[in-house]
Amino acid sequence: MSPSILDFIGNTPLIESRVLNTNPNVRLLFKLEGHNPGGSVKDRAAYNMIKRGLERGTFTKDSHLIEATSGNTGIALALIAGIYGLNIELVMPENSTVERVQTMRAYGAKVTLTPADRGIEGARDYAEEKVKSEGFVMINQFANEDNWQAHYQSTGPEIWRDTEGQVTHFVSAMGTTGTIMGTSTYLKEQDKNIQIVGVQPKEGAKIPGIRKWPEEYLPKIFDATKVDQVLEVTQEEAELMAGRLAKEEGIFSGVSSGGAATAALRLANTLQSGTIVSIVCDRGDRYLSSGLFK
Repeated sequence: MSPSILDFIGNTPLIESRVLNTNPNVRLLFKLEGHNPGGSVKDRAAYNMIKRGLERGTFTKDSHLIEATSGNTGIALALIAGIYGLNIELVMPENSTVERVQTMRAYGAKVTLTPADRGIEGARDYAEEKVKSEGFVMINQFANEDNWQAHYQSTGPEIWRDTEGQVTHFVSAMGTTGTIMGTSTYLKEQDKNIQIVGVQPKEGAKIPGIRKWPEEYLPKIFDATKVDQVLEVTQEEAELMAGRLAKEEGIFSGVSSGGAATAALRLANTLQSGTIVSIVCDRGDRYLSSGLFK
């Protein structure tokens, strides 16, 4: 049987920094999640959440699904829901880039935009209200165990395999925290000494895909004991690094990937030796209208 597009989720490239990393005793590897069919790491979680939800009967093809998203998860859900013939509404702040909105609509999803000043929290509140008042079924990436388990089943094993068990540090931006939770769980099972480094924005920074959540919105899947260290980055650092990744390494990515790379390079400069894997979570083409690369 010929493969479907879903068969090409995962097994993304792992490439070594040749320019940005200047510590000869440390390997810095970038995992290029933009090579997933939907263009981001969120394809993994979206596929697992939809597939397992259908298998368990959490929802059916007659259900009206809804999810709040800052972009990448929404694109992934739109893609996979379309393949499964599901009805889905995606809710985003109105200041989301036009590329994201149009991509979701191209895959067949309904997109609802909420006030920008309420951020993703406002989009989450809107989705919650639709569940309560109109019987929608929320995917709920922030509390859905299938989110982090997707990375336990795929991202972690791929990193372990492709570094031949030599990985010493894993660096990831923290948004829904599914990527870091699942990958940490797997890697720690292989070697408890592997250091897991989460990346958050400094106070005042607004970096799509990286969040420091208010307590009431903290993802329920997050377990702080699975993160050994948290590094903070500024918005300017993340944006400048996204540009440098493109110009100097040929890696076209978004601003959250720039934030993770900033933290990974900062870490590399402190180590005597090691192998760092940093997640490049998406592609830069969905940020063009934002002015990121001007």
